[in-house]
Amino acid sequence: MANDVIRIKGAREHNLKDVNVDVPKNKMVVMTGLSGSGKSSLAFDTLYAEGQRRYVQSLSSYARQFLGQMDKPDVDSIEGLSPAISIDQKTTSKNPRSTVGTVTEINDYLRLLWARVGTPICPNDGTVITSQSVDQMIDEIMALPERTKLQIMSPVVRDKKGQHKKVFERIKREGFVRVRVDGEIHDATEDFNLDKNKRHNIDVVVDRIVVRNGINSRLSDSLETALRLSDGYAIADFLGKRDPMVFSEHYSCPICGFTVGKLEPRLFSFNAPYGACPECDGLGVKLEVDNDLVVPDPDKTLNEGAIEPWNPISSKYYPAMLEQACAAFGIDMDTPYRKLSKKQRDLLMNGSNGKTFHFHYKSDFGGVRDVDAPFEGVINNVERRYHETNSNFTREQMEKYMTELTCQTCHGYRLNEKALAVKINGKHIGEVSDMNIADERQFFSKLTFGEQDTVVAHPIIKEICDRLEFLENVGLNYLTLSRSARTLSGGEAQRIRLATQIGSNLSGILYVLDEPSIGLHQRDNDRLIKSLKKMRDLGNTLVIVEHDSDTMRSADYLIDVGPGAGENGGKIVATGTPEEVAQNPKSLTGQYLSGKKFIPVPLKRRKGNGKNVTLKGAQENNLKDITVKFPLGKFDVVTGVSGSGKSTLVNDILKRALAQKLNHNSEKPGKYKSITGWKNIEKLVSIDQSPIGRTPRSNPATYTGVFDDIRGLFAETNEAKLRGYKKGRFSFNIKGGRCETCHGDGILKIEMNFLPDVYVPCEVCHGKRYNSETLEIQYKGKNIAEVLDMTVNESLEFFKAIPKITRKLQTIADVGLGYVKLGQPANTLSGGEAQRMKLASELYKRSTGNNFYILDEPTTGLHTDDIKRLIGVLSQLVDKGNTVLIIEHNLNVIKEADHVIDLGPEGGAAGGYVVGTGTPEQIVKLKNSYTGEYLKPILERDTKRTIAAEKQPK
Repeated sequence: MANDVIRIKGAREHNLKDVNVDVPKNKMVVMTGLSGSGKSSLAFDTLYAEGQRRYVQSLSSYARQFLGQMDKPDVDSIEGLSPAISIDQKTTSKNPRSTVGTVTEINDYLRLLWARVGTPICPNDGTVITSQSVDQMIDEIMALPERTKLQIMSPVVRDKKGQHKKVFERIKREGFVRVRVDGEIHDATEDFNLDKNKRHNIDVVVDRIVVRNGINSRLSDSLETALRLSDGYAIADFLGKRDPMVFSEHYSCPICGFTVGKLEPRLFSFNAPYGACPECDGLGVKLEVDNDLVVPDPDKTLNEGAIEPWNPISSKYYPAMLEQACAAFGIDMDTPYRKLSKKQRDLLMNGSNGKTFHFHYKSDFGGVRDVDAPFEGVINNVERRYHETNSNFTREQMEKYMTELTCQTCHGYRLNEKALAVKINGKHIGEVSDMNIADERQFFSKLTFGEQDTVVAHPIIKEICDRLEFLENVGLNYLTLSRSARTLSGGEAQRIRLATQIGSNLSGILYVLDEPSIGLHQRDNDRLIKSLKKMRDLGNTLVIVEHDSDTMRSADYLIDVGPGAGENGGKIVATGTPEEVAQNPKSLTGQYLSGKKFIPVPLKRRKGNGKNVTLKGAQENNLKDITVKFPLGKFDVVTGVSGSGKSTLVNDILKRALAQKLNHNSEKPGKYKSITGWKNIEKLVSIDQSPIGRTPRSNPATYTGVFDDIRGLFAETNEAKLRGYKKGRFSFNIKGGRCETCHGDGILKIEMNFLPDVYVPCEVCHGKRYNSETLEIQYKGKNIAEVLDMTVNESLEFFKAIPKITRKLQTIADVGLGYVKLGQPANTLSGGEAQRMKLASELYKRSTGNNFYILDEPTTGLHTDDIKRLIGVLSQLVDKGNTVLIIEHNLNVIKEADHVIDLGPEGGAAGGYVVGTGTPEQIVKLKNSYTGEYLKPILERDTKRTIAAEKQPK
């Protein structure tokens, strides 16, 4: 039936070559192929983009202007398309207020639960807070000294926006004479015109009373009136003589008067002023000066520049102040900072506490400052300059010495003391959000309430437990709901969205997923595949762009895009079940699935150079005070289940600690005791997947520096010399050689209301970026624009006589990017391509062989064939004597390692230990290592294949 498939005809987006393909509906379909072959162009830029566009097209033109316009993909027709939802890795929120709880919407249910069945407990004396009766209020007022003057008020409007005209009418109608508006007493008959955009407080003056015997019945009437007017609140105001008493029929501590107020969900939201901690505004952290950043190396003396912010940049003002203060207070500037007494260090950091010293300074411009003043202290000075300066440069400089420290008022829970006073089973909402998801599920499953509360709580707890179960099923049981969304990796954020979608229980939807297995250990991969199958069984179509062999084998249908990458890709090589594709001789993916091709295992492991970098006492996040040795001159791999502490160990501690020692970097490492062996490293190189450039002006040729040499070559041609053209003439970023109509962009943006912005090629240079005079200069029959339009492989052949250029181009080809054009805009490269481009630009640099390379999951987005090439390139680096350290889950990479550091055994609180270290052969023998368990069959299978392949005659 035609209705069972989504039929794509004539897809030509990016490098697709007029592709016709049928995607079966209600099945799990995996699209695979080499990096750059056109999988994402087919799945995201064609299928999803068209599904999204058709939906938006169905809305009114008024609604469409708010949604932004969708470009129509370059495709002839798509039939049988369902509504499309994309779950990719680019959509994580960078907002500091966004947490796992808010993203998954579990926080909304938690807030509701605490508001409905929570018990307020006074933080001062532990008393259970209940609402006060009128008699209790009277007793409290009558306990005041006799002749105390007070007025009973009713807070009818508390901190709400609006003009509140109806409130004033009601006050007049009920015959009240006075009213207090925003702290000022007015006559109730006045005409009030409040600003509707500001928050206001309105209190009705119900009665004025002097405390004495015999006023109980009058007081009772007044309080009842006040409580009736404002839904259960009354204030005894003492005309500014003392703090007012706030009474509540709702919740107030009878001993100390601590009032929680009405329990409502917004009280438990750190994103609402009503519930947020007033000190940190609900962020849980405050930016404060950090001692460790102010004095990064305590072994230095003051004369050697131990105090980093006061080292001279342009003026000697602060060094002179430090010198004169030390002389006045008897501090030796040649003693290492660490060896100064606690009192002296305290004086330097926090100031002289009012004691003055004589300070004389003459500036380079002749200005003189001659004063007796207290010594301010470095920390106070940095803080003052950060808050008071008008200069962005100074603020950025001062921020280097500040760090986000946990707020001391709310202790990182983000909520005010009223919200944290409400508890269920002895825990407030912040403590429960700090549990990992596995523990949290247990907490909620064991909760018991009284009869009335059970009726209220049962449906809420069911929703919470369902959502927590979905998160567990996609392998995220180690996360906490309080974890900030901006600290999540792309894979984690994608799986959170996946869990939310499973929870929505929709059917008939087309889900397009981008490598959901990224950052997942093989153990958690099985859970993820089960979740994906569950989505399919609800009646949805899943199109997954994926390289993971387990996911491919579990798919109902495979589409292999290829055969090569870039210009050599864009065709459908094979379709069918995983078994059918494995038997297809044309399919590269099939050859790896069937075992005809594989990545060989090194039969001998490298010995290294015998030196180590040793990190002692790593304790950041969930690391349990571990000591780890990283052998130098080897291919080191850090493994472990998701959430076991790999990124914390390598990225947060090791990388930053080495950068601090080698590059004097100011980024503060995570908590550790000491690091040794770093002097054996000459240079630290971190290669991540961030883009190599954010604008279309950045491209592979400019990034790797080869464009500089190519421009130099054009400037050396006879014609260029005759015309007096220099190197700069051939740059499209500066005036001279570029086309001035489009400023060297090659395209012009035309803004269209109600329609997407249209990009048209510049009509003067026709997209070539240069003016006609520049294009007249040719080298071997090609001008500069034609050279930029060549792929790396074509350029290698074209420039083969110029070693300086071929050396740089060869490394780009070596990492498998031979299909990329020299002038391809950097923002169109995928994360994997950007990372390999960075690797290529490192490879051609002449190295002494003592470099330390750190890569975080470099196999992301790579086909098995590309991984084989990547391992070859990394092995080259190690063979030159360098050290390569990788965080990786891919078993094909782990089996190649010389040294594996396995963390675990679980994720989250149950992780953070070193499970074992050694060669892959040693790791597979460990009893409690999940990595060893999954690595064993792969290692044994591929070792046999390697030995068999070596025996075969070449």
